[in-house]
Amino acid sequence: MTASTQHELVLVREFDAPREKIYRAWTDPELLKQWFVPRPWSVADATLDVRPGGSSVVVMQDPDGNQYPNRGVYLEVIENEKIVFTDAYSSAWVPSEKPFFTGVILLEELGNGRTKYTAMALHWRAEDKEAHEKMGFHEGWGKAADQLAELLATM
Repeated sequence: MTASTQHELVLVREFDAPREKIYRAWTDPELLKQWFVPRPWSVADATLDVRPGGSSVVVMQDPDGNQYPNRGVYLEVIENEKIVFTDAYSSAWVPSEKPFFTGVILLEELGNGRTKYTAMALHWRAEDKEAHEKMGFHEGWGKAADQLAELLATM
């Protein structure tokens, strides 16, 4: 096992939607709020500057109203194809207190309006990968992907 795959978690889905719609759901704050966290959690606010070096703040909210701001930056953005973001920086190139992971979203055209969706969480350390798994990566990101599918059907 290589160091790169040893620390990554991956979710793959096929969506009955063109990749342009999925890209929009990731880059339009109002759309992101509708699917990004597993219900009953919600996104209270989302500010997205989708470009390499641009910052993002997604404020997740638990059912009791407690808010959890998640700050990061975009490292690579290829419209309708790829989004790479990380919490290693809180804004511009200001390092965060504790980097946890880098996210990679790949959108691959399958034809007939279908898209292969690959979401990867790349961690610096095995302990971080394990912690992310125990936090419910597969369940949480899976539920969010189900909610994304629901949203795509209405777009």
